[in-house]
Amino acid sequence: QVQLVESGGGLVQPGGSLRLSCAASGTFFSIQSMGWYRQVPGKQRELVATTVSGGNTNYADSVKGRFTVSRDNAKNTVYLQMNNLKPEDTAVYYCNAGVKRGPTTSVYSYWGQGTQVTVSS
Repeated sequence: QVQLVESGGGLVQPGGSLRLSCAASGTFFSIQSMGWYRQVPGKQRELVATTVSGGNTNYADSVKGRFTVSRDNAKNTVYLQMNNLKPEDTAVYYCNAGVKRGPTTSVYSYWGQGTQVTVSS
């Protein structure tokens, strides 16, 4: 089983910054991708930023230039540096990991429990 533990959410004023962290633990062969999604009540969960094992990253248009996703492979941890935060960034942020349990298995998707980010003055 794989566990994802997030940290770093909270309340911040518009224009401020926060850094989210997500550490993966458990028994697995490799982590193919790690990233962040967010969800507000009444809306679908949406992609924020992801990074794959080769180093490529993908961002939602709404966060490009403000958010940066990075990964520490040695620690099985993904980070999301969020700068110039806006009220519309308020949401529950979820960590996601695509994990191979063995060398020939499929990639399974795991989710963290979510961390609240509130941007308000």
